[in-house]
Amino acid sequence: MTENNKTQKRIWLVGGSEGIGLALVMQLLEENYQLVVSSRNAQQSPELMTLQDENPNNLSLLDCDVTKKNSLAETSYQAWSVYDGLDIWIYNAGIYHPMKLQDWNIDAFDTMNQVNYLGAVYLMNHLLPLFTAVKTANTTNQPQWLWNISLASDFGLPYGGGYSAPKAALQNLAESLQPELSKTGIELKVVNHGFVKTRLTAKNDFEMLGLMEAEDAAQKIKQALIHNRFETRFPFNLALVLGTIKRLPKSWALAITKRMLKDG
Repeated sequence: MTENNKTQKRIWLVGGSEGIGLALVMQLLEENYQLVVSSRNAQQSPELMTLQDENPNNLSLLDCDVTKKNSLAETSYQAWSVYDGLDIWIYNAGIYHPMKLQDWNIDAFDTMNQVNYLGAVYLMNHLLPLFTAVKTANTTNQPQWLWNISLASDFGLPYGGGYSAPKAALQNLAESLQPELSKTGIELKVVNHGFVKTRLTAKNDFEMLGLMEAEDAAQKIKQALIHNRFETRFPFNLALVLGTIKRLPKSWALAITKRMLKDG
């Protein structure tokens, strides 16, 4: 590794082949980060392959299916070794299937639980000793973990529980772990955002308050890397609405969400 490369931040971005993740890859490359980018088929993604051709020294692709628990130890070590260590780990993997109660699909729920929650836990289990060892040896470098969660973690909304319940679990876990991680020198941050125009939100058949472009969301996530705060929330209008519902008496909050049912 050259002296110049030692000054570059090394990032493993899990969930970077489309939508917010792909937009974030492009923006981070413009900032001269060194990236390992993963998705289930990262090494076959035309967009990522093109970016790799354009940035051969700063972009490496690594296939990673976070539902395959037994393969994640090896994948984590591979990601760690590409640039001889990591400074930042970003968990951006997510999947969404809206479901009515009468159409509940347990397989879809299992997948959402694996991708939206357990995948982050599995990877954390393998990455923690690597980050901790480096932090112990180098007191000047503070590594970061950034988990992209969702404003849906604030309060469960009709038809979206299969998505928001694992997201809420990840938010709760982050709040639980942050004090301990901080003592070890690892800075854990979370991003909770609203509706972003992607293939996931294309499944919604209702008006989405504060709908954003993926590039705008990625810009705010990139900024979260340099801000000194645990949680970044956006857009303001939706964050305010859901944050208010979360803090209302539950009978009031549930009366509001009941009005969202499509059958009245």
